[in-house]
Amino acid sequence: MAKRSSLSIRIVEGKNLPAKDITGSSDPYCIVKVDNEAIIRTATVWKTLCPFWGEEYQVHLPPTFHAVAFYVMDEDALSRDDVIGKVCLTRDTLASHPKGFSGWAHLTEVDPDEEVQGEIHLRLEVVPGPRAHRLRCSVLEARDLAPKDRNGASDPFVRVRYNGQTQETSIVKKSCYPRWNETFEFELEERAAEALCVEAWDWDLVSRNDFLGKVVFNVQRLWVAQQEEGWFRLQPDQSKSRRDKGNLGSLQLEVRLRDETVLPSGCYQPLVQLLCHEVKLGTQGSGQLIPLIEETTSTECRQDVATNLLKLFLGQGLAKDFLDLLFQLELQRTSEANTLFRSNSLASKSMESFLKVAGMRYLHGIVGPIIDKVFEEKKYVELDPSKVEVKDVGCSGLHRPQTEADVLEQSAQTLRAHLGALLSALSRSVRACPAVVRATFRQLFRRVRERFPGAQHENVPFIAVTSFLCLRFFSPAIMSPKLFHLRERHADARTSRTLLLLAKAVQNVGNMDTPASRAKEAWMEPLQPTVRQGVAQLKDFITKLVDIEEKEELDLQRTLSLQAPPVKEGPLFIHRTKGKGPLSSSSFKKLHFSLTTEALSFAKTPSSKCVNELNQWLSALRKVSINNSGLLGSYHPGIFRGDKWSCCHQKDKTDRGCDKTRSRVTLQEWNDPLDHDLEAQLIYRHLLGVEPALREKLREPSRGTEAGAVPMGPGQGPKDPLAQLLQVLQDLREAHSSSPASPPPSRPTRLLELQT
Repeated sequence: MAKRSSLSIRIVEGKNLPAKDITGSSDPYCIVKVDNEAIIRTATVWKTLCPFWGEEYQVHLPPTFHAVAFYVMDEDALSRDDVIGKVCLTRDTLASHPKGFSGWAHLTEVDPDEEVQGEIHLRLEVVPGPRAHRLRCSVLEARDLAPKDRNGASDPFVRVRYNGQTQETSIVKKSCYPRWNETFEFELEERAAEALCVEAWDWDLVSRNDFLGKVVFNVQRLWVAQQEEGWFRLQPDQSKSRRDKGNLGSLQLEVRLRDETVLPSGCYQPLVQLLCHEVKLGTQGSGQLIPLIEETTSTECRQDVATNLLKLFLGQGLAKDFLDLLFQLELQRTSEANTLFRSNSLASKSMESFLKVAGMRYLHGIVGPIIDKVFEEKKYVELDPSKVEVKDVGCSGLHRPQTEADVLEQSAQTLRAHLGALLSALSRSVRACPAVVRATFRQLFRRVRERFPGAQHENVPFIAVTSFLCLRFFSPAIMSPKLFHLRERHADARTSRTLLLLAKAVQNVGNMDTPASRAKEAWMEPLQPTVRQGVAQLKDFITKLVDIEEKEELDLQRTLSLQAPPVKEGPLFIHRTKGKGPLSSSSFKKLHFSLTTEALSFAKTPSSKCVNELNQWLSALRKVSINNSGLLGSYHPGIFRGDKWSCCHQKDKTDRGCDKTRSRVTLQEWNDPLDHDLEAQLIYRHLLGVEPALREKLREPSRGTEAGAVPMGPGQGPKDPLAQLLQVLQDLREAHSSSPASPPPSRPTRLLELQT
């Protein structure tokens, strides 16, 4: 079994931020760090003191993490970015909010003496002396120290203080992984209350030295232990009183910590088999566990439950069957065709998750080039006459300024071009659409046509498909391309308006150009010829899309199964060093890499578009290495240049690594490898929360021994699936209560007490 911790993070907005630019405004963005490791950078919102981000992230991290910090920064083009302030949430704070921390938090000053990171390796001993015992402190090495100098490193030394005496190590130049191997001794009084303080500093020739962190030890405990050696986490200096720098503004956050103890796979098999049996029976079974789960699930957690169920059945090869069951259940309770799949039902939420898990690469191939062109052109586009601002677009020629009619006509031409290019790309993409997506849409199309036959409902099956493909997948991606990893930054106001109008046009096409959609915004009329043509193109595309037979589906899936799907793709720069010594030169070569669960490959040209950020690459590499039994215990974070490692300055190329290999933090992506046991644990956790409601359902008089129930075993009669589910929950509860796992400690357990 294993402990798993995750953070659900939503960075909503900021308000009342201080102005950092001479224009009286700021260009704010956020950096999120877990124990001083930067993992997230939001988009920059330009020229505002009240930015809105609305970005959501799911982060998996070690259960022993200490804190998550949110830094609000001001981006500057010509100088270093300014730090506005920060919000720090400790693990204990998050654990005290079971439903998550939500609300506004005041930004506080960022004190350099509190921004510490890394660990120090010490050996402490109490040794007998000629007159009295002596305290021996061996300073061996440190790792992952904060870089304080412009060269991206530090010049660290250690200062050891005890009972009024101070001793210092030598200075190691340009390293965040120094090795000292120096020993100091102090006279030790038997009942002395003085603490031993070990401080790490960055040496500076001109300015004052920078504080890197400290560790404080209770010497009385050392008397008992006599000797202790280990790695100790550096702590900030909190002895100084905080200076009041006035109001730095506030940040609205939603952060939820989840700790899960994941049991061995065998413990979840009864739950998985029971749910799979229900899906295989479909609407023919009378247990109806899936409808009961939907009925007892609140609206606020329906998306999480839908995603967990979808991933569980995707891992069992039953995603299509699960969604088909949800389609049938929704169709059974829908009487009006125009209300089909319009609510936030389990079917709608599960289908949204399915398209993101199975169709994200397909989306990037269709929508990505159009989004790129909109960002590159930066044209002023407006169709609503009440919002046209002629002054924003300048002159159409050398002599006369543009009129409102000119703006509207040029805007219509631009949008018609973008919409036409998008629909053409979609029409040509039938074979590029994943087989499981095509097969799922085939089931949806058939079920809706069976439920609403007749000429008056001719468009209903098409609208059912487009309600997911266009309204819940393509349109949201067009309006918010960063949230779908189509762009690294949010669009500015002008580009956002263009994207919004394009998304509206896509929605009109998806609604099959109904009179209701046209009546809502009459100023969209200039796009009607393209929309009507797009409806014909879209219907032809859907007809071909759902025309996939079982054999073709299996052949396509078999072909794709032979190719490991990429976990991460994009350009990286390869560093090359020529020659040795001070005259050596460096160069960088740009190559496009692709990381799968099986290999890391590269080529000279890109094969597809992606977001290239260091933390995403690190996250992807950690994910594919998580089950690597041959993973090294340590590594060198630098390079071997000339005759030594750049990180720790060791001259032996085969020397052991100066930093430990650890899983650290990973960002959850839609293309992550499935974790079957974790999904089963999350479903169990949800069912445990609604167990009282399920027991009430079991006590209803209408329930009894029903057909389609799951056999209990040889010689036993069938049992109600709901009763079976409650028994499975009871067994899992007992398995958890007997597991030796305990809540993660807030700090490393050692014989010595760390004092800060």
